[in-house]
Amino acid sequence: MPEGYIYPKADRPIRDLLRKRGHLVQVRTSLINSLQGIISRNCGFRLNVNKIKQRKENHIAPLFAGQEDLELSGEVSKNAIDFLTKQIVRIETAVVDAVKLRKPFLGLQTIPGLGKILSMTIMLETERIERFAKVGNFSSYCRKVPTVWKSNDVKKGKGNSKNGNKYLAWAFSEAAEFARRHDETVRAYYNRKASKTNRMIAHSALAHKLARAAYYIMRDNVEFDHRRLFA
Repeated sequence: MPEGYIYPKADRPIRDLLRKRGHLVQVRTSLINSLQGIISRNCGFRLNVNKIKQRKENHIAPLFAGQEDLELSGEVSKNAIDFLTKQIVRIETAVVDAVKLRKPFLGLQTIPGLGKILSMTIMLETERIERFAKVGNFSSYCRKVPTVWKSNDVKKGKGNSKNGNKYLAWAFSEAAEFARRHDETVRAYYNRKASKTNRMIAHSALAHKLARAAYYIMRDNVEFDHRRLFA
């Protein structure tokens, strides 16, 4: 039988701390989406996410002034979002102080959409890139390879989509979104793909490409190259 991988005990606490950060980010996002829905329904416009998360100035309270129920809803939501933001920043500070990217992973930050926190997440969740014999094994572990069973081009079923590492899947999905927003070459690829399929498929395809790029960067100690990925 294939040998299972035992994650190093010394790195488990910091890996779990980053997992906790990811969970808090998801909870905060759900609160922001809910608050945006309330604002949209009652004010007729969508408030920018950065203004909702801003802690120095409260952009929510003036919108609901004089409406008691909405004031309370907005206050509770804003307080919860601010508290989560504070805890997320606290975890990020602790992780950055405690963890340094090891040499095989330094090139991760050259990938569009990957900053320090996502790079550290990928490093700690991957641990040793040598345990993946091929890029396809790593992509599958990141949940970026569809599991469809076919016979004579007829779909007969699909595999377990929950196999692999959900934290790596989340990290590369986040990276794909950031890369699409801030990198022109990546955005051009995404738009071409979306025009032929749809936005969800284009996003998944982009995340898959970034996961493959990360594998070679970690394995070969090289930097990201747009030409090789999007040629």
